[in-house]
Order: sequence, then structure tokens, then C-alpha cells
Amino acid sequence: MNLLDVLLDENNRDPICMSDDAGRILCFEQVAVIPYRGRLYCVLKPLDKVEGIKDDEAIAFYVDMRGEEPALKVVERESTALTIFEKYYDLLEAEAANRGQK
Repeated sequence: MNLLDVLLDENNRDPICMSDDAGRILCFEQVAVIPYRGRLYCVLKPLDKVEGIKDDEAIAFYVDMRGEEPALKVVERESTALTIFEKYYDLLEAEAANRGQK
């Protein structure tokens, strides 16, 4: 399956697995997909232990479309990562508000 198909499939609950720079396979739970300023971002929570990441933390990635296949890259600019997490928290608040109205 194409990475975009996996990310955009609301019914997909399978982990997203990729290799790090050392060749180690890391698996992540998909938390959110956030379009922002012409790019597609996602928030992923590591299922495996990642150095420097606490068990209750997630990582912001963007979909890099420059290669032959789409690839996930870590958002390195702190201000962009914070914006993506703010948008994620906004989505959570909106979802909670919608549940409260039903």
C-alpha cells in the first residue's frame, strides 16, 4: 500500500513502520493527519522505545513528495512542530465539543 493511502485511510489501524538512520525498524501508531500550508503532516506515537522520546510523547512528521515514493520526514523546525501539535490539540477540542453536543 502507498504511504498516502495508509495515512488517509480512516479505517487503517495498522502501525506505520519505517527504518531509522541506523537501519533499525521503528513502528508508530498513527495519531492524526494534518494538512497545513500545502503540506501533509502527521502525528505519530512510537510503539517502540525511541531514544529521547518519552512513552507518552509523539513526533510530528511531514510527507516528503520529492522522491519516487512519498516518504515521512521528521519535522525539525521547532516552530512548525509546535504549530502542528497546536492544530492537533484544536482537532481534539473540536471532537470533544461535537461529542458533547450529541
